Amino acid sequence: VSAGDSARVEDAVRLAGQLDYYNSYGPTETSVCATHHRVDPARAYGGRIPIGRPIGNSSIYLLDEGLRLVPEGCVGEICVAGEGVARGYVGRDALTAEKFVEDPFHPGWRIYRTGDLGVWRPDGEVEFLGRQDAQVKVRGYRIELGEIEAVLGRCPGVEQVAVLAPDERPGERRLVAYVTGAA
Repeated sequence: VSAGDSARVEDAVRLAGQLDYYNSYGPTETSVCATHHRVDPARAYGGRIPIGRPIGNSSIYLLDEGLRLVPEGCVGEICVAGEGVARGYVGRDALTAEKFVEDPFHPGWRIYRTGDLGVWRPDGEVEFLGRQDAQVKVRGYRIELGEIEAVLGRCPGVEQVAVLAPDERPGERRLVAYVTGAA
């Protein structure tokens, strides 16, 4: 099982030729795995391995900003519902209220708004498309680029900052900061 970062197609197909290999998806706030897709080494995947279908006791919704379902083929925010959804963030009430909202389809239940974007494929599986914000993953760790920019921007003599996470070599993402000083 691969989870935590997007699986590279070449690696996933190679491993699937040697063992049962699953590409899974699910943030920590949802008990780690919420979906899975069994990789078929004979299938032509193109650019991405799907993250699959929900596992037992989980539901996946792709929602627009008004928390309405998006149709197949349209991009929406990946939201996770079910038994594995956490209660929220300790000591972070505002963030909890933003990310853990009432499930619009099952009153009394909650969904976790991941901030990830996806699309329902015609085969009923979800394809992960990336983030809707500036959060990136580097070696499995979630990093907010804006937080790094804010810290660097407070350094004496710094005028402007831009932080990027180029993926020049798949799987080897790193952070790069561009800083200009006051003249």
